[in-house]
Amino acid sequence: MKARFTYLGDMLFWILVAALTAALAVILLYPLLRGAKAADNIRAGEAAVYRDQLRELDRDLDGGLITPEEADYARAEIGRRLIAVSADEPAETPKPARHHRFTEAFVLLVLPVLGLCLYLTTGRPDLPSQPLEARLENPGNDVAVLIAKAERHLAEKPDDGKGWDVLAPIYFRTMRVNDAQLAYRNAIRLLGPSPVRLDGLAETLMAVSDGVVTEEARQVLEQSLTLEPDNPRARFYIALSMEQAGRPNEARQAFEALAKQSPSDAPWLPLVNQHIAMNGGAPAGTNPAAPGADPAAPGARPAAPGNPTQQDVAAAETMSAGNQQQMIRGMVESLDAKLSEDPNNFEGWMRLVRSYAVLNDKDRAAGALKRGLAAFPPPGEQGRQLLTLARELGIATEGATQ
Repeated sequence: MKARFTYLGDMLFWILVAALTAALAVILLYPLLRGAKAADNIRAGEAAVYRDQLRELDRDLDGGLITPEEADYARAEIGRRLIAVSADEPAETPKPARHHRFTEAFVLLVLPVLGLCLYLTTGRPDLPSQPLEARLENPGNDVAVLIAKAERHLAEKPDDGKGWDVLAPIYFRTMRVNDAQLAYRNAIRLLGPSPVRLDGLAETLMAVSDGVVTEEARQVLEQSLTLEPDNPRARFYIALSMEQAGRPNEARQAFEALAKQSPSDAPWLPLVNQHIAMNGGAPAGTNPAAPGADPAAPGARPAAPGNPTQQDVAAAETMSAGNQQQMIRGMVESLDAKLSEDPNNFEGWMRLVRSYAVLNDKDRAAGALKRGLAAFPPPGEQGRQLLTLARELGIATEGATQ
């Protein structure tokens, strides 16, 4: 009995495939088969319009609405158009069987064969159906199904703060930053602020703004510090906001304070030392990041082009202030060269403009701004961010947009 139902199911499936193929062929062939007839109908319609105009012209002449001279001129023009339409009519009607023969054969034969071959190669008709309801009941390790299940639960119970709290970091890790921002806000509204939730919200705000610590993100981080004054993540991002705002001395002091209060094996310490060096300070002692470090920790982020490596930071410890400055300039010039080869790096242009401003090289900063705007024009969001950064750093923007 089971084999019989399987046979009937397979037969029904192929009947549906054949019916859909035939329907698609009819849809594709219909414009080809009616093309000539449609053109004839258009010409016939135009000719009928011109004949009506001639009759209307005679009525206007009889009624004294126009003069004979005007009637003759109009009759000649209408007659010219009528002759032109009649001249466009083919001498003989082509046989429909020969019209678009190659195209019709392609639609009727080649397309179905290609579709069948593709299905037999990649299709799996033997797989059982996988309805969403069943997958939601047993999601396993499927992240997309887990998210869908959580979203369905929150749609029914939108005031479940714990649900939003769990879903927010998952959204962030899957790069759904706008959804993550909403989830963090709901979790904070329902469960109250906590350092973890506030830091997560700040990171989503920075992700939306391409890594820039916005004013709203800074306010969220400051609120996190009021709850946990020794929160290294919030302190790192606040120091980064000072660096991005073109305040290298304040940024260096903030990074140095974070480095002094961090354990010697803290996974974020190498990145903190990089920023200390970038802002003209002497890096503290570093240790390589722990193998199991939290990927969301500041030190776990990959170094951006032009940033110093851990070897560079270690070498900077033994340098004089002048040599450190020379090393920093070399790294900035390395970033400049990489952006010349690959200009489609928005964060790189932001970093380059900011770095030249920190080095007090306003001419090169203005040049970097102009090149960055060539890759990201001012009408776009990223171009506007470049101009905003330049104004904050005191870089002239008048000639940069030309």
